[in-house]
Amino acid sequence: MSQEKKEYKGYKIEGVGKGKADYYVYTDLCKGCGLCIAKCPMNKAGKKCLQWSKEVGLYQTPAVAPDPEICIACGACAMTCPDSAIRIEKRQ
Repeated sequence: MSQEKKEYKGYKIEGVGKGKADYYVYTDLCKGCGLCIAKCPMNKAGKKCLQWSKEVGLYQTPAVAPDPEICIACGACAMTCPDSAIRIEKRQ
């Protein structure tokens, strides 16, 4: 039995974490709950790493976007997201 890989709509921000990773937000999955913003360690430090973007998510609520200059690509947002709408892919 073969499994098809579903492609989700979204966007990619390259070079976050000082060029160490690429950041993906799948707008088809993001419901705009804000848990990722609340759990981001850089946001907690007052640096405004994750913010609401102009892109809309599943329920026409804003999706998030990281500031590539501030994001450290730690993955806390991706681990916190209940809908797997964020993926951080480390570069080799």
